[in-house]
Amino acid sequence: IMDQLAPPLLAEEWDNVGLQIGDPRLPVRRIWVALDPSPEVVKAACQKEVDLLITHHPLIFRPLKSIDFETPGGSIIQMAAHRQLAIFSAHTNLDIVRDGVNDVLAQRLGMRNLSVLQPVKVGERAKEDIRPLTSTKAEFGIGRIGSLAKDGSLKSLVSLVKKKLKLDFVKVAGDLEMKVKQVAICSGSGSSLMQAFLSSKAQVYISGDIHYHDAREAEDANRGIIDIGHFPSEHLMVDALAQQLENIISKAGIEAEIMACTFEKDPFRIL
Repeated sequence: IMDQLAPPLLAEEWDNVGLQIGDPRLPVRRIWVALDPSPEVVKAACQKEVDLLITHHPLIFRPLKSIDFETPGGSIIQMAAHRQLAIFSAHTNLDIVRDGVNDVLAQRLGMRNLSVLQPVKVGERAKEDIRPLTSTKAEFGIGRIGSLAKDGSLKSLVSLVKKKLKLDFVKVAGDLEMKVKQVAICSGSGSSLMQAFLSSKAQVYISGDIHYHDAREAEDANRGIIDIGHFPSEHLMVDALAQQLENIISKAGIEAEIMACTFEKDPFRIL
């Protein structure tokens, strides 16, 4: 089911998606969805006798040279193996796929007429088997571009973003009075897509982890940046994915409990 929702063929070459740890033969009766396979989340999942933890960020991102149970990563593997908790990741494939993280963010912001911000190459098999973003363009990629329900200023867009994402603050670069007709977004870390944004017709870029010099470059180009942070731009996928899975397994007659992990918090605080 997860491979249908977020086909692994769409994942970036550098990524590591799919089953991170676990035995595919074991039954799955209780499922949690979370953003991170953190020690706190994994410990709670083990205590609640969860069988499968589905996360956006991978547990194993780079090849392991050793597994030291005294380290955070090693303790996660130890807990999961001891309690037979399977951990599964859908990362860039869930960013790229239609109705994935970027589309959830776009929908939350009320964006319309979406197209891909930066196309990515996928194999012929993926083009045949996976639904593209639009019915007229066989285009897959990271980020989205779209229009808002009504044009406004950068200042009014900031207010909209804070309201829709329930944020107390955001970081903003650019003239607050600039007119905004089109918006580019990228969930997670968006600095790598800055050139795609600057080459687009979008006036404002909404993402997380934007670098200082990227903000300066956008300012010099009379564009706007709204940095909402990494966590807020992606955590909204937890509820959305849990709901998608619940609908699918319910229709399929599969008896399993699915819950969204509700206690994760942004590691950054403003003091």
